Amino acid sequence: MHPVDLAIIVVYLAAMPAIGVLVGRRQRSAADYFIGERSLPWWAVCFSIVATETSTLTVISTPGLIWAASGSYNGLTYLQLPFGYIIGRTLVSFVLLPRYFKGQQTTAYAFLGERFGSTMQGVSSVAFIVTRLLAEGVRLFAGAIPIQLILQHFGLNTSYWQIVVVLTALTVIYALVGGIKAVVWVDVIQLTVYIGGAIIAMIVLATKLPSGWTSRAADAGIFRLFDFNLDPLHLLTSQYAFVTAVVGGAIFTMASHGTDQLIVQRFLACRSIRDGRKALIGSGIAVTVQFALFLFVGAMLWAHNGFRTLGELGVKGDDVFTNFITSELPVGVAGLLIAAILASTMGALASALNALSNSTVADLYQRFTKRRPEDSKLLRHGRIWTLVWAVVFAVFGSLFSNRDNPVIEQGLSITGYTYGAMLGAFFLGMWVKRARQLDAIIAFVVTVAVMAVVVLAVKIPPAPGAKPVVLAFPWYTLLGVLITLVVGGALSLRHRTKATAPKEPEPV
Repeated sequence: MHPVDLAIIVVYLAAMPAIGVLVGRRQRSAADYFIGERSLPWWAVCFSIVATETSTLTVISTPGLIWAASGSYNGLTYLQLPFGYIIGRTLVSFVLLPRYFKGQQTTAYAFLGERFGSTMQGVSSVAFIVTRLLAEGVRLFAGAIPIQLILQHFGLNTSYWQIVVVLTALTVIYALVGGIKAVVWVDVIQLTVYIGGAIIAMIVLATKLPSGWTSRAADAGIFRLFDFNLDPLHLLTSQYAFVTAVVGGAIFTMASHGTDQLIVQRFLACRSIRDGRKALIGSGIAVTVQFALFLFVGAMLWAHNGFRTLGELGVKGDDVFTNFITSELPVGVAGLLIAAILASTMGALASALNALSNSTVADLYQRFTKRRPEDSKLLRHGRIWTLVWAVVFAVFGSLFSNRDNPVIEQGLSITGYTYGAMLGAFFLGMWVKRARQLDAIIAFVVTVAVMAVVVLAVKIPPAPGAKPVVLAFPWYTLLGVLITLVVGGALSLRHRTKATAPKEPEPV
């Protein structure tokens, strides 16, 4: 690791918070702090969505998905998942988006509050908070992986938790001051830099590859895109099966981009519903291109590493690209790409901090205190909660140290506990007119409990003599939706008439 690279990393990490503070330092109101007073351009929101959902997990882990843990190769089959993302985001833009742009909603869960009542809004907000803490904890841990490798090059042995604390401290600087505007514009810069860095890495790799590597890759199945295996066991347990990836991916992204405040807050910052649709659907297309880019980097790394499996290389999939960046990229390029990877971790964390603060103030504080304080006080509450959640994130991010699975898969599977219940609650409110608040709450809690058992304990017996396997994570959300609708729908049969909008006490 060259000192020039280290200098670039330090300057970049210092510059991103400074830029964020400059962009968003003039916050005039809570609406400005949380949704930018709905004035942000759709293309910036689109890039921010992509940067928020991919970040370090995509950069360091996706190239390694070319390899399979069994010693064979997945090839490009992971790319089937974002195909489902495009379908799911298109559905969200026409089914859920119009409901969010009605009135002055600032969170996704305001719809549940209007349909069922403040208790349901609070339950969904708490579920979002817990899920986001766990998922972003994985992302923070992922960001710490390349930093630890870099420091080891300099003979410095650090723990993951120490790195997590430093990243959190840097992030909270601009998230606390600049709000959503700072988060979005810093995301745009970070996305541009790390995509550019990945393209430069491909150019450098291309000069190091043996002739005829593409033919050898094709023969080994590295360029295989579709998995049309319709064996029922394969469909249930492999995220790389076409039906699983596309159908499961579509339902998953309907939950992640239709009910998760982390993303909903983004398109609520757009100027109109039309701009919101452009940002949302555009993000699906952009993330597909991004997955393709990093998977192709993985294919090139396979050839560069002598056409060997992970077992033969003696490394984990998450380490392959990181090792190449730290040891083989030209001076300056390595530092810039590593800095962008780390800064993208900060961007994802900043997004989560702002979204959690927004949900805490709007869904919990205002709904349950029945108060409508002056705007300056709401803004102060927002900043206080941003700081509180930063401390909590530092603790949560320090808890992740298991690297048996690729970190990108860990991050996606965590959401299986609540995403189905969340999306199911929205569908229950839209489709089951008799459903009341108690029906929705019971269905939500039952679904989370059942999904916890499914994710943690349910094993599917494969062929005789083989180890039991788990349900593929793209099915988690669909299963959760079905449970919520069945339980909530059955409970609603107790009522003879359609539910009416709950009457909330006037705020004081």
